[in-house]
Amino acid sequence: MQTVAIMGRPNVGKSSVFNRLAGRKIALVDDTPGVTRDRKQVEAEIGGVPVTLIDTAGLEEAAPDTLAGRMTASSEGALRQADLVLFVVDVRTGLTAADRAFAQWLRKAPVPVLLVANKAEGRLGMQAAMEAYELGLGDPIAVSAEHGDGFGNLHDEVRDRLHAEPRRGREDRERPLRLAILGRPNAGKSTLLNALVGEERMITGPEPGLTRDSIAVEFRDAEGLIRLVDTAGLRKKARIEKLLEKMSTEASIAALKEAEVVILVVDALQGMDEQDLRIGRLAEREGRALVIAFNKWDAVEDRNATRKKLEDTLTSSFAQMKGIAVVPISAANGRGLDKLMPTVREVYALWNRRVPTGELNRWFEAMKDRHQPPLVEGKRIKLRYATMPKARPPTITVFGTRAEMLPEDYRRYLVNSFREKFDMPGVPIRLHLRGTDNPYGEEE
Repeated sequence: MQTVAIMGRPNVGKSSVFNRLAGRKIALVDDTPGVTRDRKQVEAEIGGVPVTLIDTAGLEEAAPDTLAGRMTASSEGALRQADLVLFVVDVRTGLTAADRAFAQWLRKAPVPVLLVANKAEGRLGMQAAMEAYELGLGDPIAVSAEHGDGFGNLHDEVRDRLHAEPRRGREDRERPLRLAILGRPNAGKSTLLNALVGEERMITGPEPGLTRDSIAVEFRDAEGLIRLVDTAGLRKKARIEKLLEKMSTEASIAALKEAEVVILVVDALQGMDEQDLRIGRLAEREGRALVIAFNKWDAVEDRNATRKKLEDTLTSSFAQMKGIAVVPISAANGRGLDKLMPTVREVYALWNRRVPTGELNRWFEAMKDRHQPPLVEGKRIKLRYATMPKARPPTITVFGTRAEMLPEDYRRYLVNSFREKFDMPGVPIRLHLRGTDNPYGEEE
């Protein structure tokens, strides 16, 4: 079993990250620096890979005979055990001298390091996480341990890094596609799971709310293994009153964050309402691939009008995921199911796709030639180059002078043209902007 050590200066949220990855509260969490003084470890599963997870005391520059010095020595011991280090920084407070010093130390260590930018809630938090590029540890993974945001990406990165760079041998086992079924109560989610699996694994009926927990089932399609999670129906927050239903909703959201592809089941007789849109937006925010299963299609009378209304809703509500795949089905009698899983696989392949750097920058130069970045505060934004540091979802990082000041309409222009050029309909695309120092003070 491989070992993952969580490291960083005091009070950046290491123990909160540890608890999230462990799946339960093991380490004490408080705003007071230095709450964790001893190494804590637990066996956990990250991205389907069994690991020994270690929470360390905060790294501090201190004399060896002091408490802080002994805590740092303990963390150094964890580094010697580790197959992978998660180096955590706090984007709210920004990078400190201690962050930079310990990043320099980790760059010299013979252990792969993933940079975790914690407390990166919302769009502003994601932008603040870009500062962590300065540490020279690669692309930061933006998360919020408090809210659970970004942990699907972190699971993916840990799994991929351990798979790619194992320091201790382990058997390579088949990796299932992680699929979650979400939707409003009584949309037909459990009926769909039973139809896909081919047996009555879930109790179904006309009463809404029969499923109260998230249930995982493994099965195979023509392409391989799938781990499918059926979830309790997600209601509006104002309607979630009972504790049991509140717990069910939390389990559904957790299943979405752990999934790679989400099937959003929409009742075609009722149409897509605001709660369906909220679920879809949550999937987009978490960077999950999305397929809409338009259920009970056999009972729809005016199919052209119903389909047109759905397409109009998707166009107006999901500008960041243009071209979402829609599969009309009837889970009760199996109609349309032969198209559902092939569509899921196609969307999953797009979500995993990487564009080579040369091809990416040829597109990037063509986009700049077509429309130059605008002046902001009387100064020209000079975009230099683009990289694609990761897929799952496709992520572009653009570097340049004052790149972080790029207006929203130009950002949309880049994302939409990227989606069109590389044929990536229906998957979320991330665009990160990284300003570079301009030592000549050029006034373009």
